[in-house]
Amino acid sequence: MVASAVEDVRTTPTPGRIAAAALISLSALFLFGLRIAVRDHLDAIPNWAPLVVGYVLLVAGLLLAARIDRELLKDLGLIGVGISIVSVTSVEADVGWAAFFRIGTVLVLAVLTPVVIDRMIFKRKAIRFPWLSGKKWSPLEKAYLFIVPFLGWLILPAYFITSGTYQNWPHITDTSELIRFFIGVNFVGTWDELFFICTCFALLRRHFPVWLANLLQATIFVSFLWELGYRSWGPFLTAPFALLQGWLFSRTHSLLYVLIVHLLFDVVVFLSIVHAHNPTMFNIFLVSP
Repeated sequence: MVASAVEDVRTTPTPGRIAAAALISLSALFLFGLRIAVRDHLDAIPNWAPLVVGYVLLVAGLLLAARIDRELLKDLGLIGVGISIVSVTSVEADVGWAAFFRIGTVLVLAVLTPVVIDRMIFKRKAIRFPWLSGKKWSPLEKAYLFIVPFLGWLILPAYFITSGTYQNWPHITDTSELIRFFIGVNFVGTWDELFFICTCFALLRRHFPVWLANLLQATIFVSFLWELGYRSWGPFLTAPFALLQGWLFSRTHSLLYVLIVHLLFDVVVFLSIVHAHNPTMFNIFLVSP
């Protein structure tokens, strides 16, 4: 048996607390998603403007939290540290060796730094990564593991191909790049669960009910995925996915479960993008370019 990683709400979610957390979540919208949107579509606005707004929102959220509650400040601060670390580099898909190690290093630091601060400075274990909870998965939860890849097979190729968003990932034909792409997709998928669910959602859950903590973490999650490449009508897929992952984690308290769900989905992501670029490869879908 492993202690739950999703703690009960310890405080009343007052408007001030909600506002502080919302500012942190909205900062990610500017630091990740809107930064790309401005660069690609709004030439009149300097590329650095969304970053400035994002950091201002982040600082404002922390200052507000400092006026309200010390524990809230600690938890939002840890989320802010992770967001800030990710914001120092572009996470747009790139399978070149330099980008492979650059993005990987930044993402690892974004997970490890909050954990180290939590353990070494705050002297607590608010961030945990529970592999299993000791609770058996329900028949529906087991069935969902088979439903996920089917839904991915049905939906993802249509999304990537009809929206053209597959072009946000490089055209890969070289075997070495193909292997790096596969590793990268699964690495980022694993990181998503470690940061957005086990870190952001779990810390927010200490102060807010599941539905609200989930909305706040999903805002950060979807903003990151937009920068990664899930654009056009991608948020109509990524937002429900992010919310569902948070909800599943709140039910199962199992990193293993949400990780299996995510990686099953990401296998289909990998196959879909490669097929979109190379129609003769993985020609197993209903939609082709």
